[in-house]
Amino acid sequence: MARKRTDVAGAAVARGQSLEEVLDRNLAELLQEMRVAITGVQILFAFLLTLPFSARFEELGPFGTTVYAVTLLSTASATLVLIAPVSFHRTLFRQRRKQQLVAFADGALVVGLALLLLGIAAAVLLVLDVVLGRWPAVVCCAFVVVFGAVAWYLLPLRQRRPTDG
Repeated sequence: MARKRTDVAGAAVARGQSLEEVLDRNLAELLQEMRVAITGVQILFAFLLTLPFSARFEELGPFGTTVYAVTLLSTASATLVLIAPVSFHRTLFRQRRKQQLVAFADGALVVGLALLLLGIAAAVLLVLDVVLGRWPAVVCCAFVVVFGAVAWYLLPLRQRRPTDG
């Protein structure tokens, strides 16, 4: 039977480690993953913050400005969610709550990546709507969403199923 994501004690026993060692390793892995995700979010967010000040922004029309707003808000939300574990850690610092921190950071990373995928897809829609037109942009955006969902969620979840034997 497969272990739950939150079964830290089971992971400790399986690896011959103490609970603290497993939590330290889990936290280090989560922090590294968040560093990678935050870099992508920062680049996209910086681009989005400058976009309204470009000369052609006014030419976007209602569809383009709505897509821009969705892109900006999803990227801003991804930024907040991915940084939230830092505040969580600061608030609970030295209270021996590492297991709660790891669980919170794990959830924040999953939600943050979903928001980042939405932001990336919406950015693709925004740019390709200008470059290729509406329907090719929608098709490409749908491809990005499907590809991202498969690569970031479905393939990893498929590997978590219990193996035979």
